[in-house]
Amino acid sequence: MPDQSSFTRRGFLKGLAGACALGATGALVGCGGSPSAPSSGGGSAADGGATSGATHKVEMVTDTGGVNDQSFNQISWSGLQQLQRDEGWTISYLESKQESDYVTNLDKAVDDDAELIWAIGFAMAKAVGNAAKANPDVQFGIIDNANPTDAPNITGVQFRAQESSFVVGYIAACVSKTGMVGNVLGVESDVMLQFELGYKAGVAYANKDKGLNVQCESQYAESFGDAAKGSSITQRMVSDGCDVVFQAAGGTGVGVINACKDAGIYAIGADMDQSYLAEGTVLTSALKEVDVAIVDVSKRLLSGELKGGTNITLGLSDGAVGIPEDYSLMGEDVYNDALAVEGLIKSGDIVPPATSDDYDKFIASL
Repeated sequence: MPDQSSFTRRGFLKGLAGACALGATGALVGCGGSPSAPSSGGGSAADGGATSGATHKVEMVTDTGGVNDQSFNQISWSGLQQLQRDEGWTISYLESKQESDYVTNLDKAVDDDAELIWAIGFAMAKAVGNAAKANPDVQFGIIDNANPTDAPNITGVQFRAQESSFVVGYIAACVSKTGMVGNVLGVESDVMLQFELGYKAGVAYANKDKGLNVQCESQYAESFGDAAKGSSITQRMVSDGCDVVFQAAGGTGVGVINACKDAGIYAIGADMDQSYLAEGTVLTSALKEVDVAIVDVSKRLLSGELKGGTNITLGLSDGAVGIPEDYSLMGEDVYNDALAVEGLIKSGDIVPPATSDDYDKFIASL
């Protein structure tokens, strides 16, 4: 049987515990919980659960995908829910319907007397930088972006998404019957480029490794909250012959998965294990343990163990990205080969590209 321990949360925390002495360079220590659906009765949760120390107030501001995006924002909220359950902290969220809401919502979170405010997504970088400058006594964290300023009260948490995207690209190429796979992305950015190029490079590596000739097409939806657009893009890809489509598009990606289900092809999820959205359709997912990172960084910031102004970057070697353990749709052989690819990434023998220049160099090296 394959080694299925690679990306358990226990493995994530165990792998990082030994690096605790690194402090601000990127080690995380703590305990995270399984993703769960956010509360439907409003944007807050009162104090409750077991308390192991001082109580704190933490608030998060979503990007335009919203807290029920079945992806990035939802798993971030799950991390705060874990803090509420385990520590008795007061938690809440504010949803951004449009980009102009970022400034308003961050200001409201400050007015709510939150000690730590999480901004979910790179699109909020400018707004967070301004909010932190205006409120030096409040701690801010941003997911998928480095500290956008020199402010000592912003912590940036980034993930090497190109690594897990490379692995799912490899898997997609291995299972494709038509020799054509697709990739639907959200709003064009450096972060989305990691997903796109990692996936394409994984397909290219599988072509070399397995003697295949699988082609890949990508398209940006320029939205994280438009499921209808995700569906229409996917339908076009299906008509082009794609039989596996990887989405990294937040709420837009839900439309991708639904369109794949309707077409009878495989979808690949992102951020959290999205197999529950369409059983028998979601082949695998490119995971980001965002909730675990939020739990650990929140605890360390508010205890004083971690100082603001830190940038933390996490990847496969930290157990912070990866794929789910269920390989029922891809089969044991493909899963074993994918684990071997993961091992090569961890060892540095494969370096998935995150920029266009690195992608060109990677392809030329094959």
